[in-house]
Amino acid sequence: MADDRLLAIFDHDGVLVDSLEHHQNAWIELGRQFGLPITAEFVKATFGMTNPSMFEHLLGHALDPEILAGYTEIKETCYRDLARGKVVLLPGIRTLIDDLTGRGVTLAIGSSSVLPNLTLTLESCGLEGRFAAIASLEDITKGKPDPEVFLVAARKSGIAPSRAVVFEDATFGIVAAKAAGMRAVGVTTTNTAEALRDAGADEVVDTFEGYDVDRLIARLREI
Repeated sequence: MADDRLLAIFDHDGVLVDSLEHHQNAWIELGRQFGLPITAEFVKATFGMTNPSMFEHLLGHALDPEILAGYTEIKETCYRDLARGKVVLLPGIRTLIDDLTGRGVTLAIGSSSVLPNLTLTLESCGLEGRFAAIASLEDITKGKPDPEVFLVAARKSGIAPSRAVVFEDATFGIVAAKAAGMRAVGVTTTNTAEALRDAGADEVVDTFEGYDVDRLIARLREI
């Protein structure tokens, strides 16, 4: 019997939660401490990349692994300190999660963030146990726009990539989702609708409030 299960993969930052400002402030604090030329504009332009990729874009070269690990630990700890007690789900997300679950769609997270950041959101927003699989920075060696993180999420879920949809706000993430052979739904949290469509999004929304889950499922079953 053919496996007809469907998978919905959520990016974290900018999709589940509006965390850009917390990340920007954490990066700027890291730059202040170590004299790095980090600006809010740089963080927004590279939002969705892994930390190693962001540093390579910033400095023009890869960092020594020990230095990179130290910077990452400081920055992500700062992010959690800033976000703790303030992180909330974006409008429509809780209903979208409930509607997908109610229709038997398996849920996963595919994010360039470190696992403790994702855990903070799940605990803070009452989403523990709602996702069958989580793929985080710790699971991958290549960041978006490489499709690895979404392919890992699909593998952990036990569902074929062709049966999956990705919800993304970053152009890098849209490119990664399409490279993984998945449907891509872009949300204009941090990028324009035009930029998301140019990256290859199959569909673009401004908000997940009132999102038509039945239409999405019908389109996934057409594949």
